Amino acid sequence: MIKKHFDLLIQNGMVFIKNQFVKTDIGILNGKIKDLGSLSTCTAEKKISAEGLHVLPGAIDTQVHFREPGLEHKEDLETGTKSALRGGITGVFEMPNTKPSTTTAEAIQDKISRMKNRAWCDFAFYIGAATDNISSLAELEKMPGTCGIKIFMGSSTGSLLVPDDFHLEKVLKSGQRRVAIHAEDEARLKERFHIAQESRSPASHPIWRDENSALFATQRIVALSKKTFRPLHLLHVSTHQEMSFLKKHKDLVTVECLPQHLTLFAPECYEKLGTLAQMNPPIRSLEHQDGLWKALHDGTIDILATDHAPHTLQEKQKPYPESPSGMPGVQTLLPVMLNHVHEGRLSLEKLVELVCVNPAKIFGIQGRGVIEENAPATFTLVDTKAEREITSDWLLSKCGWSPYEGMQVTGWPMGAILNGALAMWNDEIMGAPQGKAFSFSK
Repeated sequence: MIKKHFDLLIQNGMVFIKNQFVKTDIGILNGKIKDLGSLSTCTAEKKISAEGLHVLPGAIDTQVHFREPGLEHKEDLETGTKSALRGGITGVFEMPNTKPSTTTAEAIQDKISRMKNRAWCDFAFYIGAATDNISSLAELEKMPGTCGIKIFMGSSTGSLLVPDDFHLEKVLKSGQRRVAIHAEDEARLKERFHIAQESRSPASHPIWRDENSALFATQRIVALSKKTFRPLHLLHVSTHQEMSFLKKHKDLVTVECLPQHLTLFAPECYEKLGTLAQMNPPIRSLEHQDGLWKALHDGTIDILATDHAPHTLQEKQKPYPESPSGMPGVQTLLPVMLNHVHEGRLSLEKLVELVCVNPAKIFGIQGRGVIEENAPATFTLVDTKAEREITSDWLLSKCGWSPYEGMQVTGWPMGAILNGALAMWNDEIMGAPQGKAFSFSK
């Protein structure tokens, strides 16, 4: 009998197969899963013991801002993907509010070329909707390496703002793929900006950008979705009112939530972190956080992502409201959420659904979200019992800080396999950058 031989053999892990964890081995050959089962008698170029670890389909963060081109002092594509990989994230969707904005075929091609030999994880890019590129969106969303169209309904940079229903409807009529939405009502934000200016305190951020600023925009875009039959993906939903509303519209709408909205809360976060807690939409009160957890358990929330949006400490130290909104998060997604698993707020299976299975299923990422024979061998390995502290020296983001610094967590990303190669192990980045653009079936 001929012994099977693999490039890589992962042994004795609790592997996520068909929505449950099964103790088994994984044999990898030519970047793909060749065999699953008891493979102890097989040979391999390299063997990894996953004893005591859970092996997940590769985790994906579907909302990051890596700032390149134009804002590389905060982050760049190489440091952003490297930070993701150390956190066990094997793929990202990167957002279009760079300088210049990603609104053209040339801008997408430029970003993809910049990733060559620099991407530490797999990737795709959003095209930003603007009033001057609507006629080309249907073609742009089909470009290789593109995950879809992104609409900013409220306060963004440059031309990336589509605040009125007339242009929003035109965007939704241009193309077919699911459209990602930042839903804050621009008119209401402008009308209430005096609250932030008069208070000069980041604690007023959720008062200025209040619940209705989010809810009104969400209601408007869902109404247009119904009118145009265009599916939506609502990003970083932060209020219990929105969750109650969106629960009734799951036929056309998928919903994202962020770890920071599930973990941090007002007013405590502003007292402790000041402008480091400032982001859009804001960190809100415990009443809203409770509503988000309820929505996570009742199936309203489909995806967890981070809205990783780094700024330097010097920039964040500007007086409010001149201070920029946004915080890093791609590297801390799994430690923070695994700690919630440890504390009993959700199951590990539910976390896998939210960060591994659903991103692939909803956006049609080929070969991702499952562990089965012939699928690409991309995994995240986690230790649900590892006790760690999130420290600045572990962070790889160029901005160099995290709102979670000093947080004690139970649960840690211990390894990552990317397209058949060991890419991260025990916090160490391995080899050279091997990331490539996602392919999509939708």
